[in-house]
Amino acid sequence: MEFLLDTIHLADIERYTKCLPIAGVTSNPTIVKKEGKIDFFPHMQKIRQLIGPKATLHVQVVGQTPAAMLADAHAILKNIDASVYIKVPTTELGLQVIKQLKAEGHHVTATAIYTKFQGYLAIAAGADYIAPYYNRMENMNLDAAATVAEFAKLIQQNNANTKILAASFHNVGQVNTAFENGAQAATMGVDIIQAALQMPAIDQAVKAFTNDWESIYGVQQTIHDL
Repeated sequence: MEFLLDTIHLADIERYTKCLPIAGVTSNPTIVKKEGKIDFFPHMQKIRQLIGPKATLHVQVVGQTPAAMLADAHAILKNIDASVYIKVPTTELGLQVIKQLKAEGHHVTATAIYTKFQGYLAIAAGADYIAPYYNRMENMNLDAAATVAEFAKLIQQNNANTKILAASFHNVGQVNTAFENGAQAATMGVDIIQAALQMPAIDQAVKAFTNDWESIYGVQQTIHDL
């Protein structure tokens, strides 16, 4: 089970990698836009420093032709590091690029997946991760949970090395359901993490424990003080 951060905001990455078992960071052009016109490669290098060499870093190409996408991929690998997972949209042209990058021995994440057929093709092309857009699929009246389950079934049947990296979540329940249906990984914004960990009921339980302890041993007294 892998939890990834779907952000390139350095403060958030630093904060959550300190306290959570974060397996990596994902990005795309829309996420980059939220940060403004950053100094792209140094920024991504800083993310690598924050998450460490063992975590996965997923960076998306923006070229519109196979040649342009490959040029983007090679620039990413040269200017960040060779272990970056290159995110490629799962289109006809994108699948061509996925095949080429895998032939060159690079890591690839097939992204922008809405349908089973897209996922099947990406798995067959050798993608290391496939990224189905969970909430967007549900908004299109597509059964995201069933699609993830079918991907998991096909991967197992074919003994494929591909992992399902579910993405595009609107709430914590969708993340839970994706994992329960076979996703090995999920990437999410910090809003999802905050919603999961900052529930009033959690805070109330912690406060009750503190009050009970302090009623016996005194205010601000901990076990260490005994």
